[in-house]
Amino acid sequence: MPMMTDTAIRQDVRPGRREDAVACADILNGWIDDRDWMPRVHTADEVRDFYRDFVFEQRRVWVTGDPIHGFLAMDEDDDLVTALYVAKPGLGIGRGLLNVAKDGRDRLKLWTFVANRGARNFYTREGFREIRQTDGDNEEGLPDVLLRWERAGR
Repeated sequence: MPMMTDTAIRQDVRPGRREDAVACADILNGWIDDRDWMPRVHTADEVRDFYRDFVFEQRRVWVTGDPIHGFLAMDEDDDLVTALYVAKPGLGIGRGLLNVAKDGRDRLKLWTFVANRGARNFYTREGFREIRQTDGDNEEGLPDVLLRWERAGR
């Protein structure tokens, strides 16, 4: 699949529905399983249940593709991106989803793991800056970093 333009991705993005929860959870489960540094602290079924019962009930979710090949979840009250995962990185899908989340906002923030160099490089390219790091005070026990994006001129 060739690199997609932002316009093409935006045309394909739609609000997530509860019936999308399993597909989104499976993208996350695949991501976890593909990284040897990422501990599996919840079973794949627990992740699916969490997405169905919490993420798709309490977060704003956008998905792209049919079948779904990427999604972004957000806590809009805090301008916090809580999840951004794509089935095949490097095609512009993550950037397109992130741009949809940026629309109409002056700032976003998100957490990612220090070990996730690909994500950290991606977010830096997308204008995010590091605010702080932790020593792993999360359920995975991995150091993480809080990043923030602010619209230029704000």
